[in-house]
Amino acid sequence: MKKATKAEIALIKSRFLVHYANAKTELVYKNLYELLVCVMLSAQCTDKRVNIVTPSLFARFPNIESLALATVDEIRELIKSISFFNAKAKNLHKMANQVMQDFNGEIPTTQIALKSLAGVGQKTANVVLIEFFEANYMAVDTHVFRTSHRLGLSYAKSAQETELELSKIFKDNLSTLHQAFVLFGRYTCKAVKPNCSDCFVFDLCKNKQNFKPR
Repeated sequence: MKKATKAEIALIKSRFLVHYANAKTELVYKNLYELLVCVMLSAQCTDKRVNIVTPSLFARFPNIESLALATVDEIRELIKSISFFNAKAKNLHKMANQVMQDFNGEIPTTQIALKSLAGVGQKTANVVLIEFFEANYMAVDTHVFRTSHRLGLSYAKSAQETELELSKIFKDNLSTLHQAFVLFGRYTCKAVKPNCSDCFVFDLCKNKQNFKPR
């Protein structure tokens, strides 16, 4: 499969930055605590579903302290319509207690520290830092993976390898580009029946295969 040239990469980057200027997450949150919880819940789940669940969750547990004092069963009951709710309830409870015990009740703000928390991998940590601090990171979910492969920006087999390639070729504006590719994959370059007639980079598309990370 043919990869995008340097000229094509520059063109793709410029078009995305124009088309999705100041792109932000569709998750609804008020602070860093709420954002972290939202992102943890959004793994393999839609933002729309997360936004339905979190109002009652945050009304019951408005901060990290109250979440740490909750029981797993209480958390589970409030998020039971979310995918993998059993594992996520356990991770949320453990994460909250780690923050209280290891970080004096303050959500950590570095990639390494965030990744030390239960249920927080590199993608989750990067998304939190991207959205809250506009940090120059790339995070690769299924949308970013699929669309970047269709455009020939990467043919890496894993999400993390794709993240490295995209970070290397784009260099800057990664926080905006990450969310831009998410929105592009969610609404235009969809896995099934992509809206090619409405695509602003259709002329640069290499393959319509539904690429998935291994």
